[in-house]
Amino acid sequence: MAILGFGEQQAGYNIPVLNEREVRAAAGILLVLGLIAFMNAWLVGDFYWTRLMVTGFLIDFIIRVLINPRYAPSMIVGRFIVRHQAPDYVGAPQKRFAWAIGLVLALIMFYLVVLNQVVGPINILVCTTCLILLGFESVFGICLGCKLYQLFRRSTPQYCAGQSCETHTPQSVSLVQWLILASVSGLLFAMSHTLLKPTVMSAPATSTPQAHPTKDCTPPDWAVKMGHAEKWKLHNGC
Repeated sequence: MAILGFGEQQAGYNIPVLNEREVRAAAGILLVLGLIAFMNAWLVGDFYWTRLMVTGFLIDFIIRVLINPRYAPSMIVGRFIVRHQAPDYVGAPQKRFAWAIGLVLALIMFYLVVLNQVVGPINILVCTTCLILLGFESVFGICLGCKLYQLFRRSTPQYCAGQSCETHTPQSVSLVQWLILASVSGLLFAMSHTLLKPTVMSAPATSTPQAHPTKDCTPPDWAVKMGHAEKWKLHNGC
């Protein structure tokens, strides 16, 4: 099998394909690792795992898009996890377009977070975008990048996940189901303002970052406007 390539040739398919089960497993792995890194940076101001995750994410997508998906670390682990499941093949061209978007986002994050150690709203926006894309892929089996592929190509891609490219009657949600969803959501909203009042907990003294004597710890205007002043101080060691 050739080292360079994208997708596999399978009998009955006239274009290269990928195993959707393997793809979703890989997306789930990256989603979990990304959430751990993101929350570690957000809650305790430690960007070590974020930089490590961004570097690994970039390497993974360089291999996926420019070399061969079968050699990307997350795809290798994903294939091992679902090795006993019957493959569910989907078209490779739309996946390559979607992963190219991921590669661009990874390059942006690598430049900002790893090379320049920038802390700001652009990091949050790009990171959140990546997590949303991975979440839709792994949890719902919806490739948002593939939807963009269809929009730009103005042609229906072949072999979409869940046969979503084909014309069929969608599953309906009944009025009773919507009412139950609204009732539970309303109950939780009401409880959040009564019984489940947030409890303010003080952090241990040893975990409080020490301010650098020469560092300017005045939060920038954008941080103040978005209510991010205290988090900005935490992330910048103030």
